[in-house]
Amino acid sequence: MDGHSAIRYRCEYVALVVIAMIVGVLPWSFTRWAGRALGQAFYLLFHSRRRLAIENLQTAFPNRSSAECRALARSTFHHFGRFAADLLKFRMLSPNAMLDLIEVSGAERVEKAQASGKGILFITGHFGFWEIQALAHALKFEPMSVMARALDNPHAHKFLERIRVSTGNVVIYRRGTLRRVFKTLRQNGAVGIPIDQHVQSRDAVYVKFFNRTVATTAALAVLAARTGAPVIPLFALPLNDGRYRLVYEPVVPPPENETPEALLAFTQRCTNVLETYVRRHPSLWLWMHRRWRDEESEFKETDGVFPTAQ
Repeated sequence: MDGHSAIRYRCEYVALVVIAMIVGVLPWSFTRWAGRALGQAFYLLFHSRRRLAIENLQTAFPNRSSAECRALARSTFHHFGRFAADLLKFRMLSPNAMLDLIEVSGAERVEKAQASGKGILFITGHFGFWEIQALAHALKFEPMSVMARALDNPHAHKFLERIRVSTGNVVIYRRGTLRRVFKTLRQNGAVGIPIDQHVQSRDAVYVKFFNRTVATTAALAVLAARTGAPVIPLFALPLNDGRYRLVYEPVVPPPENETPEALLAFTQRCTNVLETYVRRHPSLWLWMHRRWRDEESEFKETDGVFPTAQ
């Protein structure tokens, strides 16, 4: 880390702490207003991300007008501003207060999967209030291990990690950690895996997302095939009264074997579930992320992420 980056990271962290302190003393209604205002500021200031979001929306929804896509992009920034403010506020609540702010749909699917004794693989994306769902899930059911990428800013990374583990969850950082995931599943634990990030690895599989090819992790398919753990999509939606609905979808039919065709078909089924939710609630997904890339120019051969299952 050079001196310039160190100063920038420190300034970003100080700003984060100040915002967290302010959010902590605000009432919920004002917190959400402030979050949307923060999102509007980012929409106006970060031109490249705003342009990327609009371009992605125009390609994903070719029948929508340019004005509609711009409005959706603005709503997306508003949502993620509110998401950040809500998370900073939610982290300060007691466990009972957290549970008071959620309702659950599909709890019986989680309980049935737990009873199978094979562990559970939860899938989601950067959609809705996924971080809040992870916190509340640990209180409603059992803590899970969550696969994530470390933030570039080490100070913000530690700050976010403290939030993520505050209700009992464990964070697993991706590279070289699959043995930990296998161990968790063998102990009938749960693992959460985001499936909407670009993967630069020989273990990537290429599926369709909004009719465009995306490089997606094959980890989920391999884990499901090797362990027999049920795969449950989960999503957290905002309710009109300020609470959140945690949705646990039906189990995705597992891959029949570990052939490339079976792993690809399974990954496509999982991606289709995510796409369904994004189409229903487009402003809740991370359109300012470079999800679609040129596979040939972006692909880099790296070490595989899959150890032998021992």
